[in-house]
Amino acid sequence: MIQKNFAAALATIFAMSPIVGNACTSFLLKGNDGGYVYGRTMEFGLPLKSQLTVIPRNYKALGIGVDSKPGSGLNWTTKYAAAGMNGLGLPVLVDGMNEKGLVGGLLNAPNTAEYQKVSSADSANSIASVQILMYALTNFATVDEVKVGFGKIKVNRSIIPAFHNQSAPVRMTLHDAKGKSIVIEYLKSELVITDNPTTVMTNDPAFREQLNNIGNYANLTPVEKNPMVINGATYSPPSSGSGLHGLPGDYLSPSRFIRALFLSKSAPTNLNTEQQAHTAWHILGSFDIPPGAISLPATNSYGGGAGGVEITEWTVVADNKNMKYYVKMFETTNVQAFDMRKVDVNAKEVKFYDLNKPQSYILIN
Repeated sequence: MIQKNFAAALATIFAMSPIVGNACTSFLLKGNDGGYVYGRTMEFGLPLKSQLTVIPRNYKALGIGVDSKPGSGLNWTTKYAAAGMNGLGLPVLVDGMNEKGLVGGLLNAPNTAEYQKVSSADSANSIASVQILMYALTNFATVDEVKVGFGKIKVNRSIIPAFHNQSAPVRMTLHDAKGKSIVIEYLKSELVITDNPTTVMTNDPAFREQLNNIGNYANLTPVEKNPMVINGATYSPPSSGSGLHGLPGDYLSPSRFIRALFLSKSAPTNLNTEQQAHTAWHILGSFDIPPGAISLPATNSYGGGAGGVEITEWTVVADNKNMKYYVKMFETTNVQAFDMRKVDVNAKEVKFYDLNKPQSYILIN
């Protein structure tokens, strides 16, 4: 019954709308106690109605094949429990963490994502692009295992009809409990896995181009610049912040990549993992899109075909040492915490949590 409901839900939603974001940003921070904190934002111009979704061990997952139908692809039984954010009520994760501390998310890559050519005969060894994070988190404990595992499967070109009959164009960032990071992309029909020393990822262009762009900002530093002296005259910066003068502040993907890189690498190193979660929230504030800052024309698919604005629908911080997954939704400033250690890993079905709670405040008097 669960499998039938899952298949019906997937078929319905895939005929309605895309379920990935457009201007997402992610990074990783290291605690001084051996743990790591992952942060990311999810932006979109269409309400995703995301819920916190918990997928247990031994769940029968239906792979989406080349015909875009659940069950015609690579079906698998989940090895590890995972929790994270879905889209449109589906039991498919677009962000999340598993019980082994492997954490990551899907980020949009509409200009570069091109999936493998999979024949009908090989459909049973393939999954849809929107399933790759769920597959990774429910099958593997480390990024090294992911590298091996993804080399054995295909990601097909199954389509979402309302999204110009195209595949969900995503790339994936992953970080494990030891701090190893990788990016998985499908470029020109080939699987590309890149070690990620920066731990940062945003959207297009291809990840290696993002890395090559870093050298253009080699002059930036969190250390304040000394005043300039010309023929005995001193010219001081107008305020603090001179070391990062020139740090891009717009919402373009290359700009967000550089901003996330310098802000995350400037984070204090003397904080434990729990404290670094607070640091992550402050950094993520630099990427929160105020309503109206990005307006979408009616021709833009991310506006649902009717225009609108792109917003930061939700923001996530995940602590893979203390196994806490925190979420802040667009509608409120509340931060909601989910404790992975309390998950019933042997539950019989996928569980959903509604995160749209009323705004709450801590009363002072």
